[in-house]
Amino acid sequence: MHDPTKLNIPRGSIQGGVRSLDPMAWNRVQKASKAGTHYTERRTKGRGYWTTKRDGEVQLRLEQDSLENEAPLTIHDVILSTATRFGNYLALCSKYKDAWYVLNYIEYYEECRCAAKAFLKLGLERFHGVGIMGSNSAEWVISSIGAMMAGGISVGMAPSHSAKACQAVAEKAEIDIFVVDSDKQLQKVIQMQHHLKHLKAIVQYKELLQTSQQQNLYSWKGFLDLAIGVSDEKLDQVIDAQKPNQCCTLVYSLGVTGPPRVMMLSHDNITWTAAAVVQSLPYKCPPEGQEVLVSYLPLSHIGAQIFEMWVAILVAGTLYFGPPETGKMTELPRPPGTGFLIELMREVQPTTFYGIPWMWYWMLDMVKTSQLESTRLRRRIDDWAMKMGLDTNQKRMFGRAHPPLFFGLAKKLVFNRTRKSLGLNNCQQFFNLGLGLPKATLDFFLSLNIPICELYGLSECTGVHTVSSNRSFRLLSCGKELPNTHTKVEEENEDSIGNIYIWGRNIFMGYLSDHEDTRKMIDNQGWMHTGDLGFLDTDNFLYIMGSLKDMITLSSGEVINPTPIEERVKMHIPLVHYAVVVGQDSPYLCALLTMKCQVNWETGEPRGVLTSEAVAFCRSINSQSTWLTDVLNNQDPIINEFIEEGMKAVNEEAPSEGAKIVKWFILDTDFSVGSGELGVTTNLKRAIVTKMYQEEIQAFYTEKQQSQ
Repeated sequence: MHDPTKLNIPRGSIQGGVRSLDPMAWNRVQKASKAGTHYTERRTKGRGYWTTKRDGEVQLRLEQDSLENEAPLTIHDVILSTATRFGNYLALCSKYKDAWYVLNYIEYYEECRCAAKAFLKLGLERFHGVGIMGSNSAEWVISSIGAMMAGGISVGMAPSHSAKACQAVAEKAEIDIFVVDSDKQLQKVIQMQHHLKHLKAIVQYKELLQTSQQQNLYSWKGFLDLAIGVSDEKLDQVIDAQKPNQCCTLVYSLGVTGPPRVMMLSHDNITWTAAAVVQSLPYKCPPEGQEVLVSYLPLSHIGAQIFEMWVAILVAGTLYFGPPETGKMTELPRPPGTGFLIELMREVQPTTFYGIPWMWYWMLDMVKTSQLESTRLRRRIDDWAMKMGLDTNQKRMFGRAHPPLFFGLAKKLVFNRTRKSLGLNNCQQFFNLGLGLPKATLDFFLSLNIPICELYGLSECTGVHTVSSNRSFRLLSCGKELPNTHTKVEEENEDSIGNIYIWGRNIFMGYLSDHEDTRKMIDNQGWMHTGDLGFLDTDNFLYIMGSLKDMITLSSGEVINPTPIEERVKMHIPLVHYAVVVGQDSPYLCALLTMKCQVNWETGEPRGVLTSEAVAFCRSINSQSTWLTDVLNNQDPIINEFIEEGMKAVNEEAPSEGAKIVKWFILDTDFSVGSGELGVTTNLKRAIVTKMYQEEIQAFYTEKQQSQ
């Protein structure tokens, strides 16, 4: 069991007042676990693989005549099972100032029941929403599970979104209750509450209440105290009425225009997907060991929920929440407060780490900065060890390598030292959630004996469909499909790249109240049309090569996939952070480029200073540039010439004349999540980028614009 005494953690409960454990809790849990929930899939007439109704039921994608089918479970089944088997193990740890407040699994389960009763007391109706808007915390998780237990639907909302955007989701989800973390989020709810005909109450769980005139506003403690008025029998009746193939949570996406698309996920979507992830990856589980996880990715993102929240429950791991500074990522959806995050990781020593591209880039620059500042002897040792590390790990991918004689020395002198500086010295698994990392970044970490495992998933497939692991790993691949899921590639081109279709119990129920888009996404056989392009290699590793929605059609009629071109740009011009190829309905392709810049981790905004990696590269080609302004408008002839040569190399690899980049422009800022060009996992939002930089794009195609 993970030992909390090493962290000087006091026994207690979460902020809002100490709640002692009910002496009858163990008896209640054991009694409930014996009763259990039994579900049998019935192929009833009229039930298909999808629905657009919040109270609808779907046919689960069970393998026919297969003994490997996991029994369908509700959310309550899963957390009850863990509380029954591992009740005394540490579950949630929350840091407030310098003190840790913890819950074990039996206390965790009881807090969720308490929240569920309180929601019922406030009038939460079946299949109505509970909106949760705030930083990652024990209260966030307990509110979400409590809402599901009470028969409602959990709706996690990104705190960075405007009141108008949240209002559109709240109306569609028929939200009865809002749970917010601060007065800032409370003011958003107050601003939109007159448009929400179902809203009954608001709960604020972090800061002291500052708004005294607001009716039906509760502190966290006041909210939990409402549970006293609801019996266990009443809650159990609600829980027993739930089915695994019914909706329990909503996930949404906001487009540039139009209403948000709201995805319905069932109990089975979450419980089965999390179980499939655990089956695919070598997590620790008591009593042999206990996973230690850090929660910092916004829990409004379903991928973060699966890997941080639900996997932790299934393997009885310990989930740590940092102080508010670490949680700022949910205030501005990027990895701000990363310095605080590194401190937290050094303190709690996670055994599995989930990063997003920006986080990995920041770590890379942190390591390179340290290397550049070290002595010549130290740099020679690093170079020796990293060459050995890269060669050894590349051979390991194909099962052909035994560590060389001095590999242990390299670990001691370099690898372990680097991991310790990043707070990863106890980490056994490293993942990238989001846009795939470039080969140079993957190779860099591989050379430090940190193999970053990629995965593939959409919100519509509960955040994950394929995973890589240290046992099953290929560079640039997203790994292999989860057990008892299927992947096929159809309409392949001459390069064997085609449309990716997937099938499995991770496929969502459908878009809420959107029959047309749901029917387009899921066909009659239950296959989901992802809209992504890629291929499967001979060992069934999946590679993503772009998206149908990103395809560019030139005025000549030629259709171009921009993703491979953009990857070649970043490979041939290492200074480039993002490349966006444009040219829809135009005679030729052009590109917007951003340079690799440092990030202000207090605000999440890119700075005007180039990264240490970029500066080191500039020095390697005899350029003295340090600031972004040094390379704008062709001010640095050395950088300008290098980019020219890089573009020539990119175009030499183009499969056709139409696939060549004719003009390009370096933007005066790097992209960021806060400014809107990137999604929460730093995925590129092309439609927003083309709208934001419409003037620069139009200039490419005017007669006055000179070729660079």
